[in-house]
Amino acid sequence: MSVYNDIAPEEDESHQQISSYFLGPKAENYEFFKKNILEILEGQKEARLDYFPRDGKFVTDEVQASTVFRNSTRKVSNAVRQAAYLLGKHSIPFWSPRYQGHMCMDLSMPALLGYFMTMIYNPNNVSIEASPFTTVAEMTTGDDLCRMFGFNVDPDNKGLPLAWGHIVCGGTVANLESVWVARNLKFYPLSIASAMKKDGPLAFAAPTFKIQPCVGLEKLFIDLTTWELLNLKPSAILDIPERLYNQYHMSPSFLDSVMKKYGIQSTSKTALEKEFDLGPMKYFVSNTRHYSWPKAAAVTGIGSDYMIGINVDHGARVDLDDLRKNLQYCLDNKQAVYAVVAIIGSTEEGAVDPLRGIISLRDEFQEKGLSFLVHGDAAWGGYFCTMLPQGFEPGKVIELPSEKGSAAGFVPDSSLRADTQEDLFMLRYADSITIDPHKAAYVPYPAGGLCYRDGRMRYQVTWTSPYISRGETTATSIGVFGIEGSKPGAAVMATWFSNACIGLGPDGYGKLLGEVTFTCSRLSAEWAAMSTKDDPFIVMPLNELPSEFKDDSTPEKVEEERQKIRDRVLHKTNAEIVSEDESRPKDDKALALLRALGSDLNINAFSTNWRYEDGTINDDVEEANYFNQRVIERLSVDSPEDEPTKIPFYLTSTTFMIHEYGECAQHFKKRLGLYVDQEDLVVMRNVVMSPWPTDGNFIARLVEEFRKVLVDEVKVCRERNDVSPTKHEFLLQGRERIYIIHFPMFHLEKHRHQLIIEVSLSDEALDKYRESKKTNPQAVFTLKTKDDLALAELVAKKSSFIAIIESKSNGETVVVADDVFVKVASVVKDRSLKGRFRDTDYPSTTIPFYLYGTPKDLNIDHILVRAPNIQLSADNVQLSLSQDLSPATLQTGAILLIEGISEASMQPFQSTEGPLGDTLTADSNFFFRPGQEFKVSVYEDTRDAGTPGPGILDVKESDLIGNGKLTLGEGRYVDSVQMNLDPYEIKEGDEKFKAWKKIFDQIGRELD
Repeated sequence: MSVYNDIAPEEDESHQQISSYFLGPKAENYEFFKKNILEILEGQKEARLDYFPRDGKFVTDEVQASTVFRNSTRKVSNAVRQAAYLLGKHSIPFWSPRYQGHMCMDLSMPALLGYFMTMIYNPNNVSIEASPFTTVAEMTTGDDLCRMFGFNVDPDNKGLPLAWGHIVCGGTVANLESVWVARNLKFYPLSIASAMKKDGPLAFAAPTFKIQPCVGLEKLFIDLTTWELLNLKPSAILDIPERLYNQYHMSPSFLDSVMKKYGIQSTSKTALEKEFDLGPMKYFVSNTRHYSWPKAAAVTGIGSDYMIGINVDHGARVDLDDLRKNLQYCLDNKQAVYAVVAIIGSTEEGAVDPLRGIISLRDEFQEKGLSFLVHGDAAWGGYFCTMLPQGFEPGKVIELPSEKGSAAGFVPDSSLRADTQEDLFMLRYADSITIDPHKAAYVPYPAGGLCYRDGRMRYQVTWTSPYISRGETTATSIGVFGIEGSKPGAAVMATWFSNACIGLGPDGYGKLLGEVTFTCSRLSAEWAAMSTKDDPFIVMPLNELPSEFKDDSTPEKVEEERQKIRDRVLHKTNAEIVSEDESRPKDDKALALLRALGSDLNINAFSTNWRYEDGTINDDVEEANYFNQRVIERLSVDSPEDEPTKIPFYLTSTTFMIHEYGECAQHFKKRLGLYVDQEDLVVMRNVVMSPWPTDGNFIARLVEEFRKVLVDEVKVCRERNDVSPTKHEFLLQGRERIYIIHFPMFHLEKHRHQLIIEVSLSDEALDKYRESKKTNPQAVFTLKTKDDLALAELVAKKSSFIAIIESKSNGETVVVADDVFVKVASVVKDRSLKGRFRDTDYPSTTIPFYLYGTPKDLNIDHILVRAPNIQLSADNVQLSLSQDLSPATLQTGAILLIEGISEASMQPFQSTEGPLGDTLTADSNFFFRPGQEFKVSVYEDTRDAGTPGPGILDVKESDLIGNGKLTLGEGRYVDSVQMNLDPYEIKEGDEKFKAWKKIFDQIGRELD
């Protein structure tokens, strides 16, 4: 029994077995691990002693006894001690069930031992000469992974292509290699056709060499149209070398010499496109794609613009209708397609694209004459194939855990959903697959992999390493394939050893991932049902509940299902859940409901929102994002000041960008009670890799820690959005008419306004202000309220108030007038700066201002359309226009655009607050400086004073008053610091690197 459960472990043999794979959250298996490490070190020692033992010692006893030797080893020992201490203090505790952040967990002991035992020998898998043992291990591992996917690895099976796989440093490189292969394969027929032209080295074959096009009857290769060449089936392309050999006895070396001249890797993509008059071709992948995909398109010359994103559904899976539409467009317009990527476990959401549908579309469009590869990006999801039962076929029913036996153990196994199982099964029909053992196989970095259904595809990217290999490249020199040259044999050995020890089937990794899947379901249940209407927050999972999918779904029915989860799952031990299920009918079991919750593959994306004190749900996306970001900062580490050992529960976050997630993100906003706008949405995520959290319902402790943080941060968000009266400060402008311009702050609702008000001052105060302004025209004049007031009430009632006027110049503040009576005369502009009222982009060709005052006394204030931003205000500006300004236009405020300067190119402004204010004020090169002239256009502002954005700079329907020149006077105000300041910011980011550097300096001092 453990601290967290009262079920005897011998009642759960599956969990017993899994417990032997890892060092353990509390190093429970330390002695076993230590014993194996010592065994490895003994083996290393014996290997060195056994190699020509008569050579004798090279490091003698006398050398080891010397002062220099001892000092050196002492320094290293001290540095090791210090580094080990600092690693323990500052490293993330991936091994703990409290960690639910990224794709990181305790590494399997077989993987660690495999890596450690090999690392000491340091084999380089670029060539068998540098890695005889680990090269064979890599070949074996490649076969094992191919077999796991359902590929054929039996040379005697002539009915299926012979697969091939190898280890790379990670999924990014595997994806890049797959793009490289897809590009080269698409151009290979063009290279052959070019070589078959008159006087070409293959011209002799042109009259007789035939091939089967994608559509139609067999025909001479030389008679194929460019479109037909671009759409040969992959198998037909890969057969070309063998068919040339069979028909003409063409040797591989001769064909290789031809391709060195005509192939894309030599002649270039540009040359072949020019020769065959080709336009750009497309690559299709879900909008949830990993960043490696556009990167690969850029590296291979395809261009990231042609790595086309396909829309996703509400569960972040690729939308087959949108994919079909894009493929049909390519067919109709004869635009070739390299490949379609199916993501098998998206990095952010654990979503599995409907591979069955993608394979079906491939077959359908091939029949129409459009051929392309299908690649499975299973970096995360690949190892989940081990959960498929032996002999699994689509449509087969997988029983619930409670129907597999007594289920008295503390961590039941769970199967995947039927759709997910069938899409995993369909990987055997993909052309290539990316997999990352350093993710769901619990193997150390760097360990990725790439498997080809037809192993001949690897010859599309063959290169040699002449500085190591001698003579002909053999089948065992696998370093010549792919992108990498040198690569660690230790990563290969770690993968092979872990695969071999745990097993690539339902009784090995399948059991481990089965327990983890159950853990994921239990966390999904928490995110689905932990919050009620009485909580000050909302927690909402991305993946909808079963009741939300039904045609007759209502909020009441959804809440009823949430309550069912609370009653049957939350606060229950695993044993209680299983036991209580025994008396329930099959379609009403808690385990069935659990299996329906959450994502496809063990990543829970969810988000939170908060309520005002009266229970009203916040509807502003920016404020929900702020809430989520603060929670994540509390539950993650990004500074040396953060103490990993003090963080009780680890999560991570991502952002659903509207241009990528589209309706998926907007639908999620609605479920969170948020206004549907163009603001991106911050989403939390937890990757479940540990089988431990549900042991004795330890998960309840984690959720309680999460709840505490949510409650704390709701208080901050309520304060941040409080609109109760407070003191306000304004910029004072004008001589003939007096204006106050509110100092806005994006991070406080009571100051989140762009407000320009015309006021009247008491006669004595007005005289003092004008005299001071005349004496010191470059000074900044401000007006501060002496009592608390609310801006909304001030504007609505045009109230009066008492204030103090100050002037600020050269770092000094002087009181100009005190106890000033101020009366609101009119409101020129009153714009809320809430997130949903702001634009998504800064102005690209202009800088916009409000223009107000009188024809002889003009003022301007920068229009704030986005955050962060900068306040630029100036009075007594000189304006020469092609047409006179009317007093009525100036009274309500016009829109002035400085032409020929891009605000977008300068945002966000890089400045700090110095002793004299914003440092940009003192910058002699800053564009907004006294005496500077600008070309401008002025438009009528047809909107009411209180009309919010977005789109307030759209002047298409506004009258152009005139064009002309603006000259700034001496009075100006610049601030890019205070308006963007967050008074609740948890930490500053600028000094983080320096702080980390100090940590490493501690180790360096041990070596001095």
